[in-house]
Amino acid sequence: MSLIENLQWRYATKKMNGEKVSAEKLETILSAIQLSPSSFGFQPYTVLVIEDAATKEKLLAASYNQSQISDCSHLLVFASWITFDETQVETFIKEISAKRNLPLESLNDFKNYIIGSLSKLTEEQKALWAAKQTYIALGIALAAAAEVKVDSTPMEGFVPAQYDEILGLTDQNLHATLILPLGYRHEGDWLASLPKVRRAKELLFKHI
Repeated sequence: MSLIENLQWRYATKKMNGEKVSAEKLETILSAIQLSPSSFGFQPYTVLVIEDAATKEKLLAASYNQSQISDCSHLLVFASWITFDETQVETFIKEISAKRNLPLESLNDFKNYIIGSLSKLTEEQKALWAAKQTYIALGIALAAAAEVKVDSTPMEGFVPAQYDEILGLTDQNLHATLILPLGYRHEGDWLASLPKVRRAKELLFKHI
């Protein structure tokens, strides 16, 4: 199927049936997330892949008891970095040097550009910038899941502070930003058979 057909197929699944997503399909989705674009290619976030039923049950109440949390196969928690400095940039530059077989000094201009750009941000702005990057990764994850016919539900409807506490994220310099249950639609999900509603192209796009 084409990308457009896959996107027509997907929807925000309201009820899942508990069926497990295969390791192969999960790996495809995670690989797509790993390849997601981000500003500078920096990827200032970590994605937690939660399969443990007890952990999902703990998170259920922090998600307004939405059943996708407990009934999904895997729950992805996109957790952005709370803060960062030159240390993380240095690590990133060393990774580029190793992967592309480039001398470190040849990357000094790029390193200094990143450091200069980020140094202009307040701590609050850094956290917001990092959180925005997770939305790009989420979009890639949605498309990848649709391609392998795995249902998903992008969600902001949870209490981030409670997720942080339950998963011990703050001590890891992480903050829960978005969640994405993965699984398979329940036959009784009322939304599954309804037509997709989106803004008309002539309203959504302006050609200049």
